[in-house]
Amino acid sequence: MRSRTLLNASFGLLLGLSLLGCGGSKNAANKKTGTGTGSSGGGSTNSAPSKAPVFSLAWSEYPSWSVFGVASEKGLINGKEGAMGRLEQKWGVDIKLELLDYDGCINAYQTKNVDSVCVTNMDVLNPSLTRSSVAVLPTSTSYGADACIVVGIKDVDDLKKHKVYGLAESVSQYAFARNLELLGKKESDYQFTQMDPGEAAKQMQAAVKEVKAIMVWNPFVLQVLKKEGTKRLFDSTNIPEEIIDLVVVGEDVLKKKGGKEFACAVIDTYYEFNKMLEDPKQRDKLLVALGEKFSSLDLDGMKEAVDQTRFYKDADEALNLFTGSGKFTKRPFTETMDVVVKWYVDHKILKTAPKIGFGGADESPGTDLRFDSSFIRMVKEKQ
Repeated sequence: MRSRTLLNASFGLLLGLSLLGCGGSKNAANKKTGTGTGSSGGGSTNSAPSKAPVFSLAWSEYPSWSVFGVASEKGLINGKEGAMGRLEQKWGVDIKLELLDYDGCINAYQTKNVDSVCVTNMDVLNPSLTRSSVAVLPTSTSYGADACIVVGIKDVDDLKKHKVYGLAESVSQYAFARNLELLGKKESDYQFTQMDPGEAAKQMQAAVKEVKAIMVWNPFVLQVLKKEGTKRLFDSTNIPEEIIDLVVVGEDVLKKKGGKEFACAVIDTYYEFNKMLEDPKQRDKLLVALGEKFSSLDLDGMKEAVDQTRFYKDADEALNLFTGSGKFTKRPFTETMDVVVKWYVDHKILKTAPKIGFGGADESPGTDLRFDSSFIRMVKEKQ
C-alpha cells in the first residue's frame, strides 16, 4: 500500500527549505529520511535496570509523531536502549526510538523488526492482515493538511478538464475521492494522475504549464499556497476525522511482560508533552523544536501546521474519538472506519478487508486491527 511521505528534497531547495524526504507511503509525508534511534534525551535519565524490558517505537517526521523525538530531547523518555527518562522509570520499561522514513516504519513493523509504529488508520490496514495490530493512541487528525490546490481553475466542474497530480493509492487519492463524493461528483469523471507529491508541488511552484491541479499534504500545501494565483479547491476539513494519525502496537507485543506498560508509557509521554505545549511560556520553543524535526519549518510554519493537523492532546479527546464521535464530527468512529476500509477494498488497494474491532482483546477477539481505549484509561487514572 502506498501513502504519505516526503519524497523530494529538490522541492525544499526550490522553496529555500530543508525538506528531507521520506520515501513511500503517508508517501511523501513530511518526515526526514533517516535511520537509527532517537536522541539520548535531556533532563534526568538513569541507566536502564537490567530487568527493564526494552520495546521499540518506529516514527517518521510528522507534526504529532515528531513529539516523541522532542520528548526524548526533553527527558520525558530516553530514546536509546539502556537509559531511561522519567516516564520510562514510571512505567518500568525502556523505550527505543527508531527514526525511519515512513515506508521504512511500515515495513519494519510489518516484519516485526519493531514493536510499534506511528502510522495512519489507512496505512495500518494492510500490515494488520499479517500482523494482528492494536491502535492504542490517536495522535492527530488532518484538518486541512491534505488539500487540492489549483491555479487557473474556476471550480470543481472546471477541474474535470485537467489532470490532478498526486500520489496514487494513498491518503491523497482517498481525500480527493471523498471530497468529490461529498460534492455529488463521480470520481471516474476526474483524472487523478500518479506523481511524486514533492515533484507535483515543485512543478506547480515552477509554473509548469501542464500542472494546474495537485493533491498534496503539508508541508507542500503551506508552501505551494505562497505562490500567487494558487488556491485551495477543497481539503480534508470536509472529511473530518477520516484521516487519523496513530500509534499502533503489535498484539504479540502487548502479550509480553511489560507490553501493556510500554503502551501506557508511550501514551503518557504524548500527553505530558502536550501539557507542556499548552503552556504559553513553552509553546513557541516547543513548536520550533517540532519544526526542526518536520521539514525544518519555522515557528510561523509550525503554527499553521499544527492548526491543520489537530492534536488529540489529552485522554478525554482520544477517548471521545475511539468511543464517541470525535472533535469535529458526530459520526461514530466505527462507521468512519467502515467507510475507509470499503474505499480501500473497492479500489483494490486491499485484497481483502481486515477484521476490525473496538475495545479490549476480550471484547474483540480474533480481529486483525483493534482500536483499544483501555490503555488511555489506564494512563488517565495514573496521571
